[in-house]
Amino acid sequence: MRKILLLTSLFLISFGISAQTETSRILSEIEKNNTTLEAYHNVNEAQKMENQTGIYLENPEVEYHYLWGNPMIIGKRQDVTVTQSFDFPTSYGLKKKIAGVQNEQADLDFRMKRSEVLFRAKTVCIGLTYLNAMHVELKKREQNARDIFEAYEAKFKNGETNIIEKNKTRLNLLNAQKAIRENETQQNVLLADLKRLNGGKEIRFTQSEFAPAELPENFDSWFEENREQNLLLQMVSNKIDIREKQLKLTKALNLPKFSTGYMSESVEGEAFKGIALGVTIPLWQNKNTVKLAELQQKVAEEIAADEQVQSYNRLKSHYEKAQQLQETLKDYTQVLESVNSTELLKKALDAGEISLIDYLMELSLYYGTVDNILSIQNELSQTLAGLYYYQL
Repeated sequence: MRKILLLTSLFLISFGISAQTETSRILSEIEKNNTTLEAYHNVNEAQKMENQTGIYLENPEVEYHYLWGNPMIIGKRQDVTVTQSFDFPTSYGLKKKIAGVQNEQADLDFRMKRSEVLFRAKTVCIGLTYLNAMHVELKKREQNARDIFEAYEAKFKNGETNIIEKNKTRLNLLNAQKAIRENETQQNVLLADLKRLNGGKEIRFTQSEFAPAELPENFDSWFEENREQNLLLQMVSNKIDIREKQLKLTKALNLPKFSTGYMSESVEGEAFKGIALGVTIPLWQNKNTVKLAELQQKVAEEIAADEQVQSYNRLKSHYEKAQQLQETLKDYTQVLESVNSTELLKKALDAGEISLIDYLMELSLYYGTVDNILSIQNELSQTLAGLYYYQL
């Protein structure tokens, strides 16, 4: 019994260096080979280049006029004008700042897409860990069922048991074999999913141990401490910053625009040269642009406040679910102490202390408890992955 409890405890909390290394290797490989991330990387670079477009001075304008007089005696006239228009000077600094924040937002968008891919890969790895652990357990059950069947087959040949008892052991073996086949089918499905995430390249995953279920002692403290690492909160905060700067830019663009340049005029025997100055007074074209920018900033702030509340509640639900699963896991571990192991049950059967039907019922109870522990451990690991979703 001590051996059973020791193995169970190790199963519940162990996640050796080799297991951690395998998961890290898988995620690293997928990050390198995933075609979706490759596409989004290119989208990100294009978006950053677009953000840097249109933030500089307008192109200079050059005009040349060649005019001939009528009557011809008055001669010909040539005009040359070179002008440069520009917005109110502070607008260019604001445009560069906005482009910088937009580039940060583009990087955050890419990191969010990366988190989605890695989270999917992580959940698949957790699912495979569960199925691999089940495979190890099911192979043990199959061997145990085979030993019982062979023993009863020998007894039947010697006339020590009847056909009904023998058939029970045969059915028990068939059920064990069926469980293995079903588990292998599920393994193949998840391995195919992992291959797809890895850009179509084959990938092996042999891990059969779960990561330790370590929860923060206090959710609120943990949430505040990890606020800066929360991608979602970073994104909404960045959007507010963009809207604030866009409001300042909109106000700057509502100030007068200027133009300056060089102008020359030549006629027969005469020439005029000098500078040209101009100003554009914003009376009608930009009407309501400031009000619109103010409303957009307000909307961004309201969305950010809502996202913070939603993020807090979403993560807290994961935290509370993980707590409940830990308690359930603890209860099942305690129950396992009172359930006979396969070794003890086999000895009792061989000694004639229990009947075959009692043996199979007790075995089913023991297997059910182990199955529940594995299932809860799987669900707990998936829940913890969701808790750290925005920090991948």
